[in-house]
Amino acid sequence: MKKNRSDSPRQGGFAGRQSGRRPNRQRLLLALFAIAALVGVTVLAVRQRSPAVVLPPLFLAPMLHGTDLCSASPEVPPARSQEDLASYCLNSGRSAAQIVESKLADLGPAVSANGRFEVGYTLQVPLLKLLVSNGSGWQVDQRAVERLALTVKETNRSVVLYLFSTHFGVKAPIEEYLSKNPQNMSTSTLGTMPKDNYSGIDIYPWTFASTDNDITRYREAVVDRFLAAVCRLPEADRSKVRAVTVLGELHHFYADFERGMSVTGPYIVSDYSEASVSGFREFLAQRFGKIDSLNRLVGEDFTSFAEVDPPNRDIRTHSLRRFTEHIDSFAHGKLPLIGWAFDSSHRQTQPVWIRIYLNGSMVGRVSARYGRRDVLQAKPSIGTPDVGWRFDLDFTQLPPGVYRLDFLAERASGALASLGSRRVSIMDRSQSTPKVLPSTELPQTSDAGGLEGYVDHPPDLASFFYNPLVPLWHEFRNAQVVRYLAHFEHQVRASCLHDVALYTHQITPFTNPSWDTTKFAVDGSLNDPDGLLLGVSLYGEPTYGSSFLDWLASTSHRSYGITEFHPLREMSPEEVREMFGRHRQRGAKFLSFFMDVRPQGVREESERNIYAIDPSNRDFGSDRLYNTIRTVVNE
Repeated sequence: MKKNRSDSPRQGGFAGRQSGRRPNRQRLLLALFAIAALVGVTVLAVRQRSPAVVLPPLFLAPMLHGTDLCSASPEVPPARSQEDLASYCLNSGRSAAQIVESKLADLGPAVSANGRFEVGYTLQVPLLKLLVSNGSGWQVDQRAVERLALTVKETNRSVVLYLFSTHFGVKAPIEEYLSKNPQNMSTSTLGTMPKDNYSGIDIYPWTFASTDNDITRYREAVVDRFLAAVCRLPEADRSKVRAVTVLGELHHFYADFERGMSVTGPYIVSDYSEASVSGFREFLAQRFGKIDSLNRLVGEDFTSFAEVDPPNRDIRTHSLRRFTEHIDSFAHGKLPLIGWAFDSSHRQTQPVWIRIYLNGSMVGRVSARYGRRDVLQAKPSIGTPDVGWRFDLDFTQLPPGVYRLDFLAERASGALASLGSRRVSIMDRSQSTPKVLPSTELPQTSDAGGLEGYVDHPPDLASFFYNPLVPLWHEFRNAQVVRYLAHFEHQVRASCLHDVALYTHQITPFTNPSWDTTKFAVDGSLNDPDGLLLGVSLYGEPTYGSSFLDWLASTSHRSYGITEFHPLREMSPEEVREMFGRHRQRGAKFLSFFMDVRPQGVREESERNIYAIDPSNRDFGSDRLYNTIRTVVNE
């Protein structure tokens, strides 16, 4: 909407006076000074009267594993297995409220005595697990849906509803059925992507390139039924819902889900389905209007947008019909420089700073602050995993040639020490032999005693090609993620929960220095979730360090939710207070970590979550961390 302009003489002001006399300049200035002084005094008085800003409590909402169970009634014999107890709870209509409240009461009161924390829970709503076979097809298990809504009703705590349906398998019978239909699966350049595995969990690369498929329709059906069940609850119970998170981690896929996320290895990603290819062409047509405009950018001679294929081959291993077909982890024009460094002469709380030089000129300075558990495992003597560093070198404007990269660490004394150097070739599209470019002299370096580190990437003598079509392809892939999330956001908005805060539940690849963020294509959903608030999963250094909060400060986000959380180490009460306090100050509305409510007698080891902050889990010192958090919450 256009704003009304007020620059017309008829809108008032001195220019609009019709008295015929010009005001005395001295009187006018005195009047303006008097007004300014009065305004200043008034503002000061208001500030003096204004109370200090009181932050709301940080809502701790543990994500509870085992809410398909309940406390068995006295007349029922103890269950022999988790499956037996789940069946009993479903058939008897008993909700999980009693075991939920018992677990939460152990953690802390609904509101802490100091007012800094509120303790509630996150209720997983496993969409695909709420579908059952009816002989001729699949239908929503209404009893299971009603039981989840009953848990909300009978639990006297606030709740985050997690409409959960990601690529992580939940042992739902419908998963195998859906995965046999290629229309439900993502597509790489090799064809339909197969089921994968991550730490023993099935991974289903469900597609989100289209909403016209069964995986989407079944998700919609369960969401509709569950929302309807919640909306039938009394208003007092509906008001317990503090937030809703949508779907869970939604991102593009890559080959070898457990190990293939790094910047090395083959670049086999989604999505190359017919829907994606045609959608990309439509995206380009809307962006450029005329094919000549695209041709000027990418240096090609397409006659129409219908001729444009998404980048799909690596120039090093495949012959190309056009250069615009080239793609790898670097073809978008950014070269990740990755390594780690630890200096025993620094205090452990101070990361080492790394200077990066290109042909003798400094082009970047970064701190070694990211988590590198692989380094800590190999060198436990350093005592911390937070030694990783990364700098993304933009080479889109660099002329072809062989460049020298040097990496110098700043010592506590102020001296510089070398971490190593690499030679890289920036190639032209014809793969001409590049010439070695001249370098200037580096600053003087000193002995590196006490300094440990390595430059992991790039390898020496590596070559890199910039394809200007690739950033457009990644932008489109990012938009696919945002569009699919928005589809379910609109569905929730159409329910009685339309005024409840809705969040993403998204991964943050940029906090892992060795990961290739382009493979995930989630930047769009992190920066502009299209009506959804930012919800993020944080593990390790981003929970207590600065990498996530520094990124947050560079965005327009003023609040956020932490949908999964684990520092991956023990922490003292002082550290936990400081960590929670920082997130509370920066706008975190809720913080969720895994906890287990299953009775000890029916827990199955195969379903143990190593990331649960729970008294029964010793991984990463989680049992001791739980006790520390409980101490802080009950202060």
